[in-house]
Amino acid sequence: MAKTATLLWVDLEMTGLEPGKDKIMEVAAVATGWDLEPTAEFTATVKVDPEIVKERMVGKFWDENPESYKALVSKNDEGKSAEEVEKDLLNWITKNFAESAIPGESKYKGKIILAGNSIHQDRKFIDIEWPELSKKLHYRMLDVSAWKLYFEGAKHLRYTKREDHRALADIKGSIGELKWYLTFLK
Repeated sequence: MAKTATLLWVDLEMTGLEPGKDKIMEVAAVATGWDLEPTAEFTATVKVDPEIVKERMVGKFWDENPESYKALVSKNDEGKSAEEVEKDLLNWITKNFAESAIPGESKYKGKIILAGNSIHQDRKFIDIEWPELSKKLHYRMLDVSAWKLYFEGAKHLRYTKREDHRALADIKGSIGELKWYLTFLK
């Protein structure tokens, strides 16, 4: 099978939003081409020290999202180390992405374009916790939240999606959201 993926859609669920203090708990990745059609999926749970979970997963967000909290915490014991998950994700990328995700574009040679909603936040965690993955990523990212800002601010149009706060569901929602914005370009 040809390696056709050009965009690496990633969503992380973390103990909180402070890189360096909080930790990645769950990752999902979806490979797509520029047509935004998924060609492969990856999911994994990262085992986080229970003391960090207890200390960091507190406050209003977790109180308002008890289902997400329970789901993440219940899977924690089944998780792998951050290093093992990074290795598995890198192997999955090797299987699904060509050496150059954008053939003919030398500035992208050997780099992968990260995509997602507010992906800059996930990238901060990747840079700290998964340095080998970080090296494979281009500095440019496809961030759906930029489209969201424009359509809500300039066009007064709002895309509503369910916020599951689970990695794979959130990625699929982000891909659907970008597809919706693109319908206005036709």
